[in-house]
Amino acid sequence: MGRATDVINRSRKIVLKVGSNALTTDSGFLNEEIIQSLADQIVALRKAGKQIIVVSSGAEISGLTALGIKNRRGDINYKQAMCSIGQVELMMAYKKCFTADGVHIGQLLLTRRDFEEASAAMHIRNCLFTLLDEGVVPIINENDSVSIEEFGFGDNDALAALTANLWNADLLVLMSNVDGVFDRAPADGVQATLIREVTSIAALEAAVDTQGKSSFGTGGMESKISAAKTVGAYGTPMLLVNGKCKGILLDIAGGSDACTIFEEE
Repeated sequence: MGRATDVINRSRKIVLKVGSNALTTDSGFLNEEIIQSLADQIVALRKAGKQIIVVSSGAEISGLTALGIKNRRGDINYKQAMCSIGQVELMMAYKKCFTADGVHIGQLLLTRRDFEEASAAMHIRNCLFTLLDEGVVPIINENDSVSIEEFGFGDNDALAALTANLWNADLLVLMSNVDGVFDRAPADGVQATLIREVTSIAALEAAVDTQGKSSFGTGGMESKISAAKTVGAYGTPMLLVNGKCKGILLDIAGGSDACTIFEEE
């Protein structure tokens, strides 16, 4: 049994972050088949005795999809407007998929300020515990429609890591559109090797370029490394997996090592 399999099977409280890259089709629209696969996997993990909190990107893409727009505008007001539209569309997609499995969902829209204020953080924690006690799957996203740079996360990797620490999670899983960390960019035409276990983030940073965004979404590889550091400070392991692979979480639970696990020695 690989380390990733052992960790996911023994973890009871899991924060699962789903990136925009994992949620979109090749044409750039919201992929409801992936959301249904995600919902089915979460239901299966819940039946195995686990509690799951989802941190989901995809609001802006959902807004663009709803309006049939392929090209994004760069200004912040347009982005916030698309996120406002998209939050409704995204949650409707999640509701449809989870309802098929007889599960209710609840939404929390947060900013960094909510985690920095002790009273707000306590209420977030209490709300999460209550939702989970009621058998509801919480779905968290940044409140992009009102966030400004001062109070924003920049990417949902950071939001997921802070959520994992606040909830005292046993495991953080980041779902992107790659199998994990490679020793070089897989798209550069040179054979790349998947790094399945990271036991020293410092050693990884010294050996691999973590600055490029490439196929790692808004925050890039650097944001994944930062999230691993944030939860690692609490002794919490992190998995980086390919969310476009249907059933990937159950595959890892069943013995697959097609992922990267961060677990400091």
